[in-house]
Amino acid sequence: MRRVSLYSNSPRSRTVASPAVDPTAERPEKPVEAPRRPKWRDLYTSYERHLLFGALVLLALISLSSHFRTPEAKAISKPTIDAPSPAKVYASVQAAIVLVRTAADALEHDEYLQRASGSGVVIVNRGTILTSLHVVAGAGRIRVTFADGLQSDAKIVSRHPENDLAVLQAETVPDDLAAAPMRPKADLKPGDAVVAVGFPFGIGPSVTAGVVSGLKRQFRTTQGDNLSNLIQFDAAVNPGSSGGPLLNAAGEVVGIVTAMLDPGGGGFAGIGFAVPIETAAGAAGTAPF
Repeated sequence: MRRVSLYSNSPRSRTVASPAVDPTAERPEKPVEAPRRPKWRDLYTSYERHLLFGALVLLALISLSSHFRTPEAKAISKPTIDAPSPAKVYASVQAAIVLVRTAADALEHDEYLQRASGSGVVIVNRGTILTSLHVVAGAGRIRVTFADGLQSDAKIVSRHPENDLAVLQAETVPDDLAAAPMRPKADLKPGDAVVAVGFPFGIGPSVTAGVVSGLKRQFRTTQGDNLSNLIQFDAAVNPGSSGGPLLNAAGEVVGIVTAMLDPGGGGFAGIGFAVPIETAAGAAGTAPF
């Protein structure tokens, strides 16, 4: 009798039957996976202290830089330069300008004295006048005409040939004679505005304006005298202007016109010279201002 084999070697015998799936049975839910953490969070966690320290240092540096920061340069506005009015400058000395005439002989008639010699400026209201020495040098008679038309004889009370200066004293003066405002020291700079007043060729008083061209200039006169420490200016002057005042923008006398450079003999060439007021005032003996 053949025995029944308990184990089969056939593949079919090793197939395990799957349990029947009930379609109506509930399926088990899949487990919910936790969301993955971003890598930057891990890095932040690892270097959190370092980052906080760096942030504090950065804030401190920003604070210090704002505290010591150089302020922004503001646009530089050009200064407003008000050019002086020659009319206003002249008005400040108009009453003190005098015409100086001379004659070789003290007995010559007044008609001869109508020939103009130069200019002068009143520095003391008693009739003390500053002029250039070469205007009155060798004169037998000196006659001055004031701004109001009054004429008077005058005499030389002081000579200073080293500076081409002379101090005159008028015999008769107007009742309300005014002295020119004077500056104790010229203290000019090249480029400063100046005004010259005088009687060029006997025409005047004439007003010309210009600027200071230079300081401490030297000049040799036609008489061979050497003048030094002169103000060079370019306001037009001509024969007859000598002895007149050179004025600053404030209308103050800063010099006495003494010469002009005339290399060709044709008149003013753009270079005039004046004695500084501090030198001219010294010629008057005492400072009248």
